[in-house]
Amino acid sequence: MTSMTTCLWFDDQAEAAAALYVDVFGGSITNVSRYGDGGPDNAGTVLTVDLELAGRTFTLLNGGPAHYGFTEAVSVQVHCDSQEQADGYWERLTADGGEESRCGWLKDPYGFSWQIIPAGFDAALGDPDPERSRRAMQAMMTMNRLDVAAMRAAADG
Repeated sequence: MTSMTTCLWFDDQAEAAAALYVDVFGGSITNVSRYGDGGPDNAGTVLTVDLELAGRTFTLLNGGPAHYGFTEAVSVQVHCDSQEQADGYWERLTADGGEESRCGWLKDPYGFSWQIIPAGFDAALGDPDPERSRRAMQAMMTMNRLDVAAMRAAADG
């Protein structure tokens, strides 16, 4: 196998979504391909945008009205270095039409789902003391944006 790329189907917002993702995560757009003459859209209209985010490649496709909309069943997990970094990503992805969901999930303004996971999350849930782990889990289940300090406080009782 030479490589794998995640492809996301948009109606006609691939270029705008790519710009948002590169702005938020600091990646780069590596290619933009456009329809030629005889294509299903006007010549020059963006067909795909290739980008790289944190070493992963994505292709965003302007496929026309999506027959298969985005759902939470498919998301990208973003493992953050700090709570502050997670909060920043959360704010930027839910701004301008994005929406919060439960337990660290959100939808960006284009309807794609992301899981924003701050540093320390796995340790809080995976505490070797089952009672501490249970309390951290209960706290997490009440959250939209994950707050590791609040999960630790709940674990402490």
